[in-house]
Amino acid sequence: QVQLVESGGGLVQAGGSLTLSCTASARSFSPYAMGWFRQAPGREREFVGSFLWRDNNTHYADSVKGRFTISRNVAKQTIYLQMNSLQSEDTAVYYCAVKPILQWAYWGQGTQVTVSS
Repeated sequence: QVQLVESGGGLVQAGGSLTLSCTASARSFSPYAMGWFRQAPGREREFVGSFLWRDNNTHYADSVKGRFTISRNVAKQTIYLQMNSLQSEDTAVYYCAVKPILQWAYWGQGTQVTVSS
């Protein structure tokens, strides 16, 4: 069982930056990937980006490429989502998730990010 705790959400002006963090509580933590998703009001949850834990590789949705960066701290079992050049369209609840092998099986509680224009 993996528990995820997210933090770092808040209100920011358009063009600003924000960093989210997600810490996993689990023994012998070595998933296939950790990732970030978001859900805006009235829209489906969408993929933002992922970090392949063993390959030390990242993938991003086209909508955030060049603006968002995912990094990790292995010792702290934590990933970060650095968000730059934020736009109003980035307003959403951001969720952290873990893919142990094939599916995104564990989810955090979500943290609200609001970008004011």
